[in-house]
Amino acid sequence: MSVTRRVLDRPTFRSLAHRERIDWHYHDVHQLAHPLRGVLQVSTSRGAWVVPPNRAVWIPAGVAHAHQAHGPTEMRSLIFQVGVNPLAAEQPTVLTVGPLLREVIRALSGPGSMVESHRYHLEQVALHELRAVRALPLCLPAPGDPRLVALCDLLAADPADARTLRELGREVGAADRTLSRLFREQTGISFPQWRGQLRLHHALKLLAGGLPVTRVAADCGYRSPSAFIEAFRATFGTTPGRYLASGEDGADQG
Repeated sequence: MSVTRRVLDRPTFRSLAHRERIDWHYHDVHQLAHPLRGVLQVSTSRGAWVVPPNRAVWIPAGVAHAHQAHGPTEMRSLIFQVGVNPLAAEQPTVLTVGPLLREVIRALSGPGSMVESHRYHLEQVALHELRAVRALPLCLPAPGDPRLVALCDLLAADPADARTLRELGREVGAADRTLSRLFREQTGISFPQWRGQLRLHHALKLLAGGLPVTRVAADCGYRSPSAFIEAFRATFGTTPGRYLASGEDGADQG
């Protein structure tokens, strides 16, 4: 994997087409990346985060990462010097973006010049908001054991695959008890939790592509649309329908 250094010296604004990628790179500053519309997938060696419009991801300085857009995506980002870390986070962290923080990000990263005193006050508001937000457990951890990697690749190719861990173990050459232990050791969560995260990540990508909720529920392996809606609401704080309706401006109406 080739990783390049990219210089960020100011807030950024970038439009990404559906499935457009920004390859592996790192920055010397902390970055707060927020999709004002669309869905942004952020990958690191530790795992992946899928970020809808009512969320942002904090990417610490020096952490190699890559982006991919799902649906037409408008990515905004703020930067913070290494000594400024309001989340005290050493790894990428997903957080909720409320109306005030969203508008501050929009203003600071928008085109055109801004009076320096105005910019300073908006940056202070952003810092205040970031100190108050809570981190969300939305990472899909990436294991290192080759058998787990093969198993995860199988499910990533078809998140609706309903095979048990024992059945999947026969496919990758390991007992279900061994795989269960490895999942907890290498990802910090159980296999059912990992599969649930995978399905929700996949659902966000499909919703960004414009698929209806009933189709998304089926393609992600939920037993019914209502089961999917409840899982989605529990994680993202809103229903898929409201999420779709709010996707253009990033408002969280859940």
